Amino acid sequence: MTRPIPIATFATRTEAEIAQGLLESAGIEASVSADDAGGAFPFALAGGVHLLVDEADAAAASDLLAGSARRSDESGSGGT
Repeated sequence: MTRPIPIATFATRTEAEIAQGLLESAGIEASVSADDAGGAFPFALAGGVHLLVDEADAAAASDLLAGSARRSDESGSGGT
C-alpha cells in the first residue's frame, strides 16, 4: 500500500478482519489497525478497529462494504 487511509471503523477486530477478507477477495489490499496489542487485549480498544486501504482503492472498497451491508440488511429483514 502506498498511502493507506481508514475507510471504516469496527467495534471488534473480528468484524474488521471479516471486512478485510471481503475486500481482499475482490482484489483490494486491506489492513487492520487497532490499539489492542495485536489482539492480545481486545477489551482495550480505544477508538475501535480501523480498516485501511490504499487511497486509490478507497472508493471501490467503500462501495463494496456498503453493498455488503445492504445485502446483509435485506436478507435479515425476511425475519421469522
